[in-house]
Amino acid sequence: MTKIYLAAAALALTMVAGPLQAEEQAEPQMTIGNGENNWIVTDGATRDGATFTFPEVHIDGNGWLVMHPFEDGKPNGNIYVGHTYVASGTTKDVDITVDPAPSTGDMFIVMLHRDVDEDKEFDFVFVDENHVEDRAVFEGTKMIGHAYAAP
Repeated sequence: MTKIYLAAAALALTMVAGPLQAEEQAEPQMTIGNGENNWIVTDGATRDGATFTFPEVHIDGNGWLVMHPFEDGKPNGNIYVGHTYVASGTTKDVDITVDPAPSTGDMFIVMLHRDVDEDKEFDFVFVDENHVEDRAVFEGTKMIGHAYAAP
């Protein structure tokens, strides 16, 4: 989440609720999970070698299902190990192949990115300190994604 996004959220809150006292001021906390308009069903997902199959993905606009690895116990959003295109709407049995092939228990962040320029090319090029061209999908402060262990 960018500093600009946080500043805009704080400004919007101030405009609606009025200025907060110092002890009440807090930046909105980013969470991950499913939203009302975008989701990834991970329950029942399977793996065959390096290919994962997720039962259902719903994205409001064309985009990508992307997997980022964990490194040293933390997700690394600066790199990805697999991606697959998903058209707007609901898609069943979405396959995504990762490289390298994971071991059982390897952790990933599986998440959605929007195909911003609608070219069906995954543009994982940083446009600022925190965002790539095909941006992560958010609903408010919730990033649509899940921590996921390889079965």
